[in-house]
Amino acid sequence: MKALVVLTLLSFGSMAQKEQWTPLFDGKTLKGWKQLGGQAKYEVKNGEIIGTTVANTPNSFLCTEKEYGDFILELDLKVAEGMNSGIQFRSLSKPDYQNGRVHGYQVEVDPSDRNWSGGLYDEGRRDWLYIPNINPEGKKAFKHNEQWNHYRVEAIGNTIRTWVNDIPVSSLIDDVTAQGFIALQVHSIYGNMKEGMEIRWKNIKIQTQNLKPRPADATPVINLTLNNLSALEQAQGFKLLFNGKDFTGWRAVHSDKMPEKRWKVENGTINISPSDGSETGNDIVTTEQYGAFEITFEFKLTDGANSGLKYFVNEQFDSGGKSGVGLEFQVLDDEKHPDAKMGVVGNRTLASLYDLIPSYKPDKRFQRKIGEWNQGRVIVYPNNIVQHWLNGFKVVEYERGSNIFKALVARSKYAKYDGFGLNEKGNILLQDHGDNVSFRNIKIRELK
Repeated sequence: MKALVVLTLLSFGSMAQKEQWTPLFDGKTLKGWKQLGGQAKYEVKNGEIIGTTVANTPNSFLCTEKEYGDFILELDLKVAEGMNSGIQFRSLSKPDYQNGRVHGYQVEVDPSDRNWSGGLYDEGRRDWLYIPNINPEGKKAFKHNEQWNHYRVEAIGNTIRTWVNDIPVSSLIDDVTAQGFIALQVHSIYGNMKEGMEIRWKNIKIQTQNLKPRPADATPVINLTLNNLSALEQAQGFKLLFNGKDFTGWRAVHSDKMPEKRWKVENGTINISPSDGSETGNDIVTTEQYGAFEITFEFKLTDGANSGLKYFVNEQFDSGGKSGVGLEFQVLDDEKHPDAKMGVVGNRTLASLYDLIPSYKPDKRFQRKIGEWNQGRVIVYPNNIVQHWLNGFKVVEYERGSNIFKALVARSKYAKYDGFGLNEKGNILLQDHGDNVSFRNIKIRELK
């Protein structure tokens, strides 16, 4: 028994040596910190840093004087209801960037009803990177009504993961900034915010050596690096459907070869060339078929462009040409392509289940401009519930094979195809509609 106690103590001692925490806040002063941006008030009371909103000033940041690359950060915070805040990391302030504006990664502190605390934002640069809508359990993690919340951030290499109260929220792969300062944000006053609102931080500590990330889990991954499959994605069963180099794993629909025209791989993207109107319908499909699955992909439109990603494609259906027939995640310039105004109640618009169910349209802020990359996701669960996601928002949900689904098909252009969308498995298809559209980062995993 004595030997067991000694062994246990040695084990804990070994773990403690590996986890070398360094306090970033001494509990008494703001030594090691400096303020940038706005003029919000920062002070130390009772072992806490207190940030207070001030009128007529932009976002304020209490920043570490030291910069950090790879690290694990933990802290506790309590925020006034209705306030907004965040924790910056790998952040920068340079004279040649918007007159020194603080920019970089931020883990969100959001006590509002949208529940995006623990999400990842790119302050002063790219806007939202990881919206936690895709992770319902993560959205429940934050404690409201001015309770203390425990945050953890792991930034190791290109992998960034967050936890709120030890519940995983975000999992991001990104390589834009490798090092920068850590900062505590007091947001400028907007909406229902008012002067004198407070956020409190305590127990701020960091590891920078012998970093041991928490084990891989089921948190959905957003990978912003090009055609790369991270270790986290591999652990979840994802594989690349496009290798970034050639069309391995793809072929023309109704053929065993790729089309000779219009499809090219350039700079790690699949590009469909614009047509003069004489050559369209050169759709391509995966060589493998899929039943229950999750597919993620990025797409970029040009002015007036039309394309789509189809699933459960059935090549036994005769479309009268070179096009494939299947359920379609519509890819479209809603403003300039006439198809957006056809169909019924917008069921041919961007991210809709084409000609069947219109997509919910998120706020304009989250609708990418033409020429920018969009994030698409289709999930087909084993129980035939299907979801379309666009830029972090669920925009369509339906049950494949339900009475409502069959009624919608009976009133659509697909009514002539007996059993449309009901096959057990099918190919994934990228559509050639005669317009210039690009795809990249196409990944899939099978669900059981």
